[in-house]
Amino acid sequence: MAHPFLERLKQGPILCDGAMGTMLYSHGISFEECFEALNLTNPELVSSIHRAYIEAGAEMIETNTYGANRLKLEPFGLADKVRQINHKALRIARDVREICGRPTLIAGAVGPLGVLLEPYGTFTLTEAEAIFAEQIGVLLEQGVDLLILETFGDLQEINAAINAAQRIGDLPIVAQMTFAEDGRTPMGNTPEEVVRSLMRRGVAVVGVNCSVGAQRVYRVLAEMREAAPEARLSALPNAGWPTERNNRVFYPSTPEYMATYARRFIEELGVNIVGGCCGTTPQHIAAMRTALDALDHRQDRPSTRIEIREHEPQVELAARPIAEPTLLAQKLEAGEFVISVEIDPPKGHNPQKCIEGARMLKEAGVQFINVADSPMARVRMSALAMCYLIQEYTGLETILHFTTRDRSLMGLQSDLLGAHAMNVRNILALKGDPPSLANYPGTTGVFDVDTIGLIRVIAGMNQGQDTAGNPIGSPTNFLIGTALNINADDPDWEIERLHKKVEAGAHFAMTQIAYDVDAWLAFRKRMGQPPIPIILGILPLQSYRQAEFLRNEVPGISPTDEALERMRRAGPDGRREGVKMAQELLQAARETVDGVYIMPSFGRYEISAEVLSVLA
Repeated sequence: MAHPFLERLKQGPILCDGAMGTMLYSHGISFEECFEALNLTNPELVSSIHRAYIEAGAEMIETNTYGANRLKLEPFGLADKVRQINHKALRIARDVREICGRPTLIAGAVGPLGVLLEPYGTFTLTEAEAIFAEQIGVLLEQGVDLLILETFGDLQEINAAINAAQRIGDLPIVAQMTFAEDGRTPMGNTPEEVVRSLMRRGVAVVGVNCSVGAQRVYRVLAEMREAAPEARLSALPNAGWPTERNNRVFYPSTPEYMATYARRFIEELGVNIVGGCCGTTPQHIAAMRTALDALDHRQDRPSTRIEIREHEPQVELAARPIAEPTLLAQKLEAGEFVISVEIDPPKGHNPQKCIEGARMLKEAGVQFINVADSPMARVRMSALAMCYLIQEYTGLETILHFTTRDRSLMGLQSDLLGAHAMNVRNILALKGDPPSLANYPGTTGVFDVDTIGLIRVIAGMNQGQDTAGNPIGSPTNFLIGTALNINADDPDWEIERLHKKVEAGAHFAMTQIAYDVDAWLAFRKRMGQPPIPIILGILPLQSYRQAEFLRNEVPGISPTDEALERMRRAGPDGRREGVKMAQELLQAARETVDGVYIMPSFGRYEISAEVLSVLA
């Protein structure tokens, strides 16, 4: 499956964010400070700027990593913090995206090293590539969507960064250079030389950023367009020439002026990405958003908001055909192989990214979406609400993870009745991660009943009564799922408990994440013929460090020694190796399970589709 950034480029212009450095400066951070260190020391400030840009309408944000390479960090005594700073920057950006809930692309920002390369300086091309590779490797393994190389003045140096990026991964690259008033780069390269050279390198987009202001950027891009009509271009100019007043730096270009040029870039030059560099603010981006939304050819671009459909009043709600078995129940009964992908609800109240992800997965052939219930005991949108919205706006049936952690016995039954009324009727009965896993001191779980108790509660409702024996009207028709830990230290205990869950009323089981088909087959042989259909869990690994983290810090998920070794050998190419391992496992286990659910890391739903492509 094509990369989501490349797919998005086909649909129309993308609005990027504006300045990070000058926004930090406007909040009182001195230009003498290390802006990238704020990822560690003041993440809330960095987060607030990302959020302001997304709320202004940006569809792509850049990580606060422009100078997060070893050479730029060394004067601040932070040369040994390359990994921590880049890792934290990406985590901040991902968290903001989740909170905002919009399908925002995250671009890993990489700037120049700040030294001259040979033959003008003493720094070699090999040394430069190694430093770029160190930074880019962290961004890649942490799940960045694309790389944006920006403000490069030396064609040789940007090629060193491209060499590093292409050697260690397959991320799309936006390669941007800065131009002086004479229309050349600081090292004397013309726009024609730049665009033709970078196009030969196979980058996704060639562009201009910084470069004084919008008018000069327009001139440079016009030359690029004439030299390479087929090129995809980007324009991220400064908000004019900076001036100093009362010891403060100001940029003169108004939001309206920048918005006018954003529109001109697109209409007159066919630019694919617009945004801003130094001096641009969320107000500039909001003005650009308005200008872009007014363009006729943006009608084919995916909406930035969920379309709310009008509904005719349902006078006879009781007549709705909700008592039929769910589609999942029908497929399992018929022996069909079922396919689901797990989606975590957003950390905020905007479900758009999740719904767009579900739509994309539906187009890729996914049949069901299973929705986690505040995994790792961290606050997220209600899983029940998320299930309802996915079903309402995509037509996909959902599997609700439903835990006893947060609800009393009365609350469990109330929420289940509500779920049934909303036609959310595939229920995975779980205990839930304990609140001690999260950062909420003093918070305790409810746990009035355990998992088997919850299954009995749901089964009782399917018989038409609550736990006190009171009738609830027509019986419910839930399909009841349960968890199966195939990685259990005591498999016999786990198998015995599965049979107790079946006796209580469970209809199907979803396993913990599997990484070794031999381990699964050994567990299945020990179990004998499964008493209920089994859906196998697969989590495609992204990097060796992620595999290490899962094995040592996440209960119930344990990549094997072989998986760890394969990811270690893969190095920065871990994403591709992780997909390959997941595909091998899926193909090897397919005949022994009744379905599969994929758990994508970092919200990369297209990776799930890539894994599932082997079933086509």
